[in-house]
Amino acid sequence: MRSPQKTASRWDENKSYILRSITFSCGEGSTSNNVCLFAGGLCHKHALLKSKYKRFERGATALWCVRNKAGNGSQTLMGIGSPVLLPVAGSVPGVDDAPPPPVRGEGRRHGKIVCYSRNRSALCGAPIVRPMDQFAKETLPVSLEEEMRSSYLAYAMSVIVGRALPDVRDGLKPVHRRVLYAMHELNNDWNRPYKKSARIVGDVIGKYHPHGDSAVYDTIVRMAQDFSLRYMLVDGQGNFGSVDGDNAAAMRYTEIRLSKIAHELLADIDKETVNFEPNYDGSETEPSILPARIPNLLINGSSGIAVGMATNIPPHNLREVVDGCLHLLRNPDATVDELIELIPAPDFPTAGIIYGISGVREGYRTGRGRVVMRAKTHFEDIDRGQRQSIIVDELPYQVNKRTLLERIAELVTEKRVEGISDIRDESDKSGMRVVIELKRGEVPEVVLNNLYKNTQLQDTFGMNMVALVDGQPRLLNLRQMLECFLLHRREVVTRRTVFDLRKARERGHILEGLAVALANIDEFIAIIKAAPTPPIAKQELMGRSWDSGLVRDMLSRAESDTVGGRTAYRPEGLLPVFGMQGDGLYKLSDTQAQEILQMRLQRLTGLEQDKIVQEYREVMAQIADLLDILARPERITAIIVEELTLIRSEFGDERRSQIEHNATELDTEDLITPQDLVVTLSHSGYMKSQPISEYRAQKRGGRGKQAAATKEDDWIDTLFVANTHDYILCFSNRGRLYWLKVWEVPQGSRNSRGRPIVNMFPLSPGEKINVILPVKQFDEQHFVFMATSKGTVKKTALTEFSNPRKAGIIAVDLDEGDFLIGADITDGQHDVMLFSDAGKAVRFDENDVRPMGRQARGVRGMNLEEGQQVIAMLVAPAETAGEGEQAVAGSVLTATENGYGKRTPISEYTRHGRGTKGMIAIQTSERNGKVVAAALVAPEDEIMLITTGGVLIRTRVDEIREMGRATQGVTLIAVGEGNKLSGLQRVVESDAEGEDAADGVTESDGEAPSADTTET
Repeated sequence: MRSPQKTASRWDENKSYILRSITFSCGEGSTSNNVCLFAGGLCHKHALLKSKYKRFERGATALWCVRNKAGNGSQTLMGIGSPVLLPVAGSVPGVDDAPPPPVRGEGRRHGKIVCYSRNRSALCGAPIVRPMDQFAKETLPVSLEEEMRSSYLAYAMSVIVGRALPDVRDGLKPVHRRVLYAMHELNNDWNRPYKKSARIVGDVIGKYHPHGDSAVYDTIVRMAQDFSLRYMLVDGQGNFGSVDGDNAAAMRYTEIRLSKIAHELLADIDKETVNFEPNYDGSETEPSILPARIPNLLINGSSGIAVGMATNIPPHNLREVVDGCLHLLRNPDATVDELIELIPAPDFPTAGIIYGISGVREGYRTGRGRVVMRAKTHFEDIDRGQRQSIIVDELPYQVNKRTLLERIAELVTEKRVEGISDIRDESDKSGMRVVIELKRGEVPEVVLNNLYKNTQLQDTFGMNMVALVDGQPRLLNLRQMLECFLLHRREVVTRRTVFDLRKARERGHILEGLAVALANIDEFIAIIKAAPTPPIAKQELMGRSWDSGLVRDMLSRAESDTVGGRTAYRPEGLLPVFGMQGDGLYKLSDTQAQEILQMRLQRLTGLEQDKIVQEYREVMAQIADLLDILARPERITAIIVEELTLIRSEFGDERRSQIEHNATELDTEDLITPQDLVVTLSHSGYMKSQPISEYRAQKRGGRGKQAAATKEDDWIDTLFVANTHDYILCFSNRGRLYWLKVWEVPQGSRNSRGRPIVNMFPLSPGEKINVILPVKQFDEQHFVFMATSKGTVKKTALTEFSNPRKAGIIAVDLDEGDFLIGADITDGQHDVMLFSDAGKAVRFDENDVRPMGRQARGVRGMNLEEGQQVIAMLVAPAETAGEGEQAVAGSVLTATENGYGKRTPISEYTRHGRGTKGMIAIQTSERNGKVVAAALVAPEDEIMLITTGGVLIRTRVDEIREMGRATQGVTLIAVGEGNKLSGLQRVVESDAEGEDAADGVTESDGEAPSADTTET
């Protein structure tokens, strides 16, 4: 057990104390004294010293308030807030001798905290304390809302400025800048040996970036990856990860050094070209920005998520970006469109294809856009030309190859992408090669387009060009980015020139002193020999005026050649008493005298004197040139142009990413050959398509071909022929419309059932597709006519449904408890018939219902009594007017829940206005029950009857008696006790006879066959 301080202190009842590392055993007279450390919370002393103890974390610090109430011995110890780490120094107030060993109950007295050992002897009294008034004078109430606002704003700005967003000038975030500067300080240059990554990480963390080592190392790793940066800033040796998402080796294994191009970011940093600021603890200084000769933000890009904003800037080709900079320097009024001609699109390190540049140009103009990237592929023949394979050579930027292949495998397993037999990754050190083998007969363009659509073989890079400008985040277009970089370069060149000018003046001043010393060398030597100490010698040299010798001629020539005259060559701050005097003599400054004292004897030779004169002339010429640069902005522009041109020639390379300027949004449909397909939908909801060539023509009386393999309790209730490019409109009972292209219907053999239609759409629970209609084109001459169970009808132009949406749309807005019972395509020349479960029917001209918008609720089509509902909608040819004319052919088959039904000629259903209660279609009674179905049939048709008990019966229509409207019908099926007839369905195709296999099929020319879905 660790013992606290071996002193005790008196507790002032009117003071608060800070307790640090309190260790005491709790047990007022208890024999089982557990060691505990109290670090916060609320505790009554009496309860604390009872026999139930709590164990707290060691080494914590807490704020305590000690109060003693006289008379009753009650004492409260209060810990405030979380542990506060405060140093404890100085003497302990109120220290006295340790208290005597207590007896039972003694711990309550005198307001003291007493520590006990297991043998009940006093251990140490109170721990180290400090009065509360040394910590806080008072407690002030703070508004939580205001505190959260100000604190969160401070946090947000810290993240924005100090972590997530790059500076527009050097294109770096603080951690990248610190890594590069630390490597520069360690002389970890491109032409020197590699250093361990851990060495660099340690320096960065210790000096500049007090964060986790993994964050710093991850930054280094990314700067060393040729698939992450277009121009790597770190030259790495070892495993630095791969496009498969493999992690880099640990920092103790890898070695790094600055890349050659990274030195261009740090060039001239030692010439006071940028500001330096203290590091986190003030022990070092670090640059607030790098000089950056290269436009790093554009050539390498950047991405980051801050608070309330983010940035995502793509990399570009250095040669193109430099060309843009040069054009802007020579033409300051250049527009963004002119710059786009020189910088057409990003250039990604992983190459690939940039598919269309409309989004890129939008990003360059506004700062926000999108770059569509595609993998670069080609096709190869395999199995002696029997099959083909897709070879992936290059991937879009930031796409993980391993994840991509796993995604393709999932799509193949889920059968969302068809035609792939095998996937192999044959990539090696020579380059990327992913092989996707296709099945025999598959068109590679179609499969590839499906992969583009469903995988990251086609990906999008969202451009959001946000960067820090003067410490504030700004959304920048292309021209603004280049302007900010060039403005930074102009400042760097100016500051470098000022630095060089100061150094040249200082050097010229030294050379003047050396020239004076050489002209008076004998006297100088005598003074130095006679002086007892160097300071006295310096004093003697500075105390006299000397013959200027060659200096007078040197200065007169320099003054005539230098802008600004005599003052142009003098160092800043040099007092007038030093230098050339009016009488032609020269007075040495402290700097000159010190340099003369340190001069080596070899400088006394005649050759060295000539060198001093020559160097002085060169320095004077340099000063004149530097002054000219500062006086003429065009000189600075010329220097920037020269530097950028050298960088372009040294580091410029060819574009990697290929640009497809005229690319369009290519849909899979564009690669599908138009052909007619037979589409079938079974009663159980299985859908499939087959080429019409599967059905050969047969003579009348032939047996035909089975269209689909169906179970005994399933049958084909919808069949039509449509082109692969046609649409299928799918209506649900909830009144929603979904679209499907015919080519999207899975093809199957005659022996397959197809795919459940419910799996093709995002249906909600209880929603089901009950009507499908083929459509070739959405023209203004056709309409979609819909009816609901509550008698509402709606007619909407077909063009209203010409904009497909994956999530579907509301075709008709339904009331609570209402549902869609039928829909069909009309052309303004049809009659509509509605049948209710009460045995009534209404027939009216479809033109009685005006066309209305998609958002409309519809109008009343049939007047229903309470508890009744519409069970069927039929679209029939318009009723023939005129006496003696031939009636419309066909009949209506109605069926009731007790298994009764009949056929009635359609001509007996006369036309009336909509919204009426209708005429009798079939007499209903307790004997036959409610009407459950109605369908348009022909004598040669067959129907399927199904009961609630699952009993099916298939019968020919001509076996059902034709009767008048006002009859109850005949028995169609014996439903049995407790069962009801739930519906009937016209069987579209018979596999027993027919002129051909598509007998009765309707071509999808904008109309559809009569609605067959009549089940309730």
